[in-house]
Amino acid sequence: MSEIEKLLPGYNCGSCGFRQCRDFASYIKTAEDLHKCPFLSRENFKDNVEKILILLGAEVPGDEKIIGIIDGLEADFTLAPLKDECSCREDIHPFDTSVEVEVGDILRYRPLGCPVTHFAKVIDKTPGAIYTVHMVGPLHRLGNDDFKFKDIGLCMILAFDGKVAKGKIPKVGQTVKFIPEYCMMQKVHSGMVVGVEGRNVRIEAIDLKVW
Repeated sequence: MSEIEKLLPGYNCGSCGFRQCRDFASYIKTAEDLHKCPFLSRENFKDNVEKILILLGAEVPGDEKIIGIIDGLEADFTLAPLKDECSCREDIHPFDTSVEVEVGDILRYRPLGCPVTHFAKVIDKTPGAIYTVHMVGPLHRLGNDDFKFKDIGLCMILAFDGKVAKGKIPKVGQTVKFIPEYCMMQKVHSGMVVGVEGRNVRIEAIDLKVW
């Protein structure tokens, strides 16, 4: 049973032009298609309609716009950490690869195009000096003698892995504008969606310039 079928009334009444809700679920591609079902306009199915719209990546009526604080641009969604994680995952690549980095290390760096120094913990590494990290704090970490880190300088941000918290769930291949929830500047980022699983998304080709 598809996720959309589970959210339909299930009456199999034929009013939509299909014999069963299952057939109607396979037909639904846009928000306009939902109007074929007379029961979905009833108040008791309002929550189901909103869930279907999210699954379709369509705009949910009444949604507040998501606006970046620094640039005033509108984002498609905010990006939250994956389940039971402290921040979104980021794949980063330093311009200076001479520093030896291991899983578990704390790194200090500045993302290309961002004026804020970041601190992050390495949770994975791949050949070619690409590190997957969790954010652990900005500049306020400095001044603590017990806080040890490796300085890797300027970095490219290659990808984000996170969960759509507020806004529309994107489709694979879509260019999107998003705001990581923990971003101190609440700056709109852009990138290309390369993976979607439920509300979990992977975004690559990250850019802080939004055209």
